[in-house]
Amino acid sequence: MSTARRDALLAWYDANRRPLPWRQTRDPYAVLVSEVMAQQTQIVRVVPHYERFLALFPTPESLARAPLAEVLAAWSGLGYNRRARFLHDAAAHVVQHGWPTTSEELQALPGVGAYTAAAVASIAFGEAVPAVDTNAKRVLSRWEATPLEGTRLAEAAAAALDGDRPADWNQAMMDLGARVCMPKPDCDSCPVTDWCADASVYSAPARQARFSGSTRQARGAVVRALVHGNSASHAALAKQTGLATTRLREALEALESDGLVERSGRRWQLPAAAGRISGGTTPGSS
Repeated sequence: MSTARRDALLAWYDANRRPLPWRQTRDPYAVLVSEVMAQQTQIVRVVPHYERFLALFPTPESLARAPLAEVLAAWSGLGYNRRARFLHDAAAHVVQHGWPTTSEELQALPGVGAYTAAAVASIAFGEAVPAVDTNAKRVLSRWEATPLEGTRLAEAAAAALDGDRPADWNQAMMDLGARVCMPKPDCDSCPVTDWCADASVYSAPARQARFSGSTRQARGAVVRALVHGNSASHAALAKQTGLATTRLREALEALESDGLVERSGRRWQLPAAAGRISGGTTPGSS
């Protein structure tokens, strides 16, 4: 890997980094929250949710103690509500066992995959490990002049990594891919264009299933309806969400399977159980 290219990219990042709130901390909990929220979600939508969520649950202990219903209410509007459940479970794991400090160990946390683990490990614990998301994959493929996958992608990412500043390097790669080396690249603004082998290389990610009319949309509608009330019957949920009977039933069955709703007689509600650890108070309690 060219040292000059490394220096040029980091100099650009130092001067142009996005002022995101989670970049002001090395707290592994705050970093994990930001990374889980940012999965498949635009950063501009994440920032206000992130700030509100940390105000309610500033530590793993406060999150783990909170009832899941409170966590889901705080998460409402971000989508992919299973992420809130995973984060809740991860907080309980950390409270009980302490923080894993390597990318490999972090993958033992619920809902934490290779990218999220590498991001947290590099930012919070200084591990020299590349965090390869879609943006980094696109950048690396253009540097290598071929679409990279699997082992070749991992090797290219490891070779490119700045071992002295792994956190900044991973975030610089993300910013470069998100703001300059986009699917349609802005090569005139690229700080490392002199070292790019082929800016035309682009392997489009798998297209996400249509949201409108999807089970995911139906699931979100049900959770939003229950966030604003204690419980509701099937008929009341159908009226509030506008979902047809079959779609509503499928959404409720999927949410129940994921532990995101529960049945109480003929009514549905968000999980009523207390937090994942006992003792103390929940956020907002008196």
